Amino acid sequence: MNDSVIHIGIFGATGYTGAELVRWLARHRRAHIVFAHSESNAGAKLSDVLPVPFDLPLVAADDAPLHKVDVVFSCLPHGASASMCQRALEAGARVIDLSADFRLRSTSAYAQWYAHEHPAPHLLAEAVYGLPERYRTRIRNARLVANPGCYPTSIVLGVLPLLEAEALAEPLVIADSKSGVSGAGRKPTLSTHFVEVNESLAPYNIGHVHRHVPEIEQELSAVCGSAVKVWFSPHLLPISRGMLSMIYVRLTPEASCDHWQQRYAQRYAEEPFVRVLPQGQISTIAHAAHTNYAVISVHHVADLPGCLQIVSCIDNLVKGASGQAIQNMNLMFGFDETEGLQ
Repeated sequence: MNDSVIHIGIFGATGYTGAELVRWLARHRRAHIVFAHSESNAGAKLSDVLPVPFDLPLVAADDAPLHKVDVVFSCLPHGASASMCQRALEAGARVIDLSADFRLRSTSAYAQWYAHEHPAPHLLAEAVYGLPERYRTRIRNARLVANPGCYPTSIVLGVLPLLEAEALAEPLVIADSKSGVSGAGRKPTLSTHFVEVNESLAPYNIGHVHRHVPEIEQELSAVCGSAVKVWFSPHLLPISRGMLSMIYVRLTPEASCDHWQQRYAQRYAEEPFVRVLPQGQISTIAHAAHTNYAVISVHHVADLPGCLQIVSCIDNLVKGASGQAIQNMNLMFGFDETEGLQ
């Protein structure tokens, strides 16, 4: 295990994921934050902007001492993030990008789903998708890691054992997912206003393909070696954080006879941050909130032979964002994977 100190910079430190990074890195024995960036709050301290006990000075991007850091976390919006990541790489730092800028491997797919050309297309080929449960070896050697989205994390982990076993009767995954309001980011909108969200449950971006779907399909299809389609419906829960994906699949006749709770438990037995619940227990957001765990339960449907339901829960700000980013940093720098995250 590496016992050195890693010097860290954070772009976009005043957003939800940036602030979450600061909180978790404060517990990390080998982490030292050199700079925290906020363009609109440069000159202030983080504690002036957010109710956190960290007096980190906030700097503008042009004043960020990139030559003094080993790794940069970018928590900026897509489009803006790629150029900052490129600057950090050119300065010699390794990069973990929490935006969507490097998740899709195709420039045309990026342009289609994010409505502009990719700002740094030459970097896409080297970006490693930061899901440790699938790409652990590649992450260790990566210079640029694309941290997965929160919905994709919950869904991919929820069906990965099935796809690896070629157990699906048809290449279709149905995912009905629900997220806390922090998943929409810190910038307020009418749909995330307290009065609009409280005591309600609202689907959103339905009736067409959601922009997270290409990322999910890309990763599921890579496991299978052929196209997998995803029917995805996101919902906004009246809670601050947490995510639950209810996943529905049909199994082949051979796979229908298998004990999938046991198969999931075996697949994830060595994974430090995936917990498979015992048969009969149901995963809930409370199992995963404020942790870096994905908590999964697996359910055969007694009256519908061949049908399986998987409940996959995470904290959208931790395993769905900042915690997974730190997990990736631990891998990249040779730390114990759980350092700072327990």
